[in-house]
Amino acid sequence: MTSPKSGTMSRPRRLVIHETVTSYLFLLPFLLFFVVFVIYPMFMCVYTSFFDATMGREDIFIGFENYKTLFADKVFWIALKNTMVIVLVSVPVTCIFSLWVATVITKMPVAATSAFRCIFYLPVVTGSVAVTMVWKWMYNNYYGIVNYLGTNLGILDKNINWLGDPKYALWCIIIILITTSVGQPIVLYVSALDNVDKSLIEAAAVDGATATQAFWKVKWPQMMPTTLYILVITMINSFQCFALIQLLTQGGPSNSTMTIMFYIYYNAFKLFKYGYGNAMGVVLAIIIAILSAIQFKVAKEK
Repeated sequence: MTSPKSGTMSRPRRLVIHETVTSYLFLLPFLLFFVVFVIYPMFMCVYTSFFDATMGREDIFIGFENYKTLFADKVFWIALKNTMVIVLVSVPVTCIFSLWVATVITKMPVAATSAFRCIFYLPVVTGSVAVTMVWKWMYNNYYGIVNYLGTNLGILDKNINWLGDPKYALWCIIIILITTSVGQPIVLYVSALDNVDKSLIEAAAVDGATATQAFWKVKWPQMMPTTLYILVITMINSFQCFALIQLLTQGGPSNSTMTIMFYIYYNAFKLFKYGYGNAMGVVLAIIIAILSAIQFKVAKEK
C-alpha cells in the first residue's frame, strides 16, 4: 500500500516527466528541421571536402588534396583578399554610421524617429534583386544617375564604367552593401538607447559629466551586447556577400570583385567541383568562427 507521503511525492514527479516530454514534443519539429537542414548539411560539407566529388560519377576519396589545391589557387587568394576588404570596410562603417544615426534620431520626436527607422529599414525588407537592379541602373556608364550628376556638377570629366573598371567595381559593391545593411543595426541601436538606464545618465549629469562623457561612460557599456550582436551579424553578412556579385559583376572585371562565396558557387555549381567548393566552405566557416571568437573575447574584456 502506498503511503500518503510517497503518493504526494510521486505526483509531482509524474507531472515533471509529463511536462518534460510535452516540451520536447513541441520542440521536435524544429529539432528535426535543424538536424536535417543545418547539422546534416554541415557534416556533409566537411565530409565531401575530402573527396573528388562531381556530377555523373562516384566520389573519389583524395584526403587533403582539395585543401592543398585551394591554398595554391591564386584566384582563391584574390577572392579572400577582396572578401577581407569588404569586411574590414563595411563592418566598421556600418556600425559607426548606424550608431550615429540612431543617436541623432532618438533625440527627435517619436513620429520622426519612427519615420526614419522605416526609411532606413526599407532596403532590408525590399527584395535584394530589386534593390540591386536599382543600383545597377544608377551605376550604368551611359545613362546612370551617378554619371549624370557627376558630369553635370563638374565632379567627373566623363562617364565612368563603375562596374566595369577594376579600380571602382569593388568599392561600388561595398557602397551597396553598406546602404542595404544599416537598417537593422539602426533599429537595434535605437532600441538599445531607449533601454539605457535614465537614472545613471541623470546621475552623470549631476556629477558634471558632458554629453560625450555620459555617452561613453554610461550609455556605451550598456549597449555592448547590442554592439557585439551587430558586429557579428554584419561580419557574417559581409563574408557571405553573394547576390550583389552574382547580379552585378559575376566576379569581374579581372576577378576584382571575386569573393569567397561567389567562388564557392562558381566551382560547385558552374564547374561541378562539389568537393573543392565544400573545402572552400569549410575554410570560410573557420575564418568566420575565429573572427567571431575574437570579437566575443574583446567584448568581454570591455
